[in-house]
Amino acid sequence: MPFQKIRQERVAETVQRQIEQLILRGILRPGERLPSERDLAERLGVSRPSVREAIAILVDQGLLNTRAGSGIYVANVLGSAFSEPLMQLFSTHDEALFDYLSFRRDLEGLAAERAARMSSDTDLKVITAIFRKMENAHTKRNPAEEAALDAEFHMAIVEASHNVFMLHMMRSMFEMLRAGVFYNRQVMFKVRTTRASLLDQHRAIHDAIIARDPAKARAAIEAHLGFVESCMHQEKKANANEEVAKLRFAQEMER
Repeated sequence: MPFQKIRQERVAETVQRQIEQLILRGILRPGERLPSERDLAERLGVSRPSVREAIAILVDQGLLNTRAGSGIYVANVLGSAFSEPLMQLFSTHDEALFDYLSFRRDLEGLAAERAARMSSDTDLKVITAIFRKMENAHTKRNPAEEAALDAEFHMAIVEASHNVFMLHMMRSMFEMLRAGVFYNRQVMFKVRTTRASLLDQHRAIHDAIIARDPAKARAAIEAHLGFVESCMHQEKKANANEEVAKLRFAQEMER
């Protein structure tokens, strides 16, 4: 008969699995500091040796790392699917930029559909809270803050889709964006008309998800990322035109 004896899980293994689940579900994020060993033991209701053993296992697995005199942190494993030479290649070829935007349009469109269907009431509160911050930041005209909230808003939608593969894939995508592999997000928020358009587009995405309208949510995401792609094409064209103008100017100065 296909029966096996039930193995009693040790306390350290239970602690390990709980931390793994928090990382898997995106609740504990890369670079985030965990509570101290003593604090963790108190919160979990277990002994410090059990916590210590669980942390040692997770460090060996590469999910956590320890910093002398600082504490225990979630390892920054995002983007590890792409080697440094490949990311450098991405950053120097326009084809990669526009494929990246196309990929995001497809994946985030799906995430928005799922969020409109599957998000909890608390998920929707998070999305709304971030959007309100975006509206407030818009009045301050701080490109860095607006860019950071833009990324946070998109990630909140992915989180609300409740798919862990999609979550970690998009975190990896946004990590490369943050590192400047594709384009500088702050550039998008420097022009007044562009800033206003972006806020309107995010409002449309927000409203469709809050209304739990999957089709409208996907269409809003696709329209938004289509606009971003158009802006990137315009910037590339403007830069190319400027290079030609510089050559003409240099030639004129020599005559």
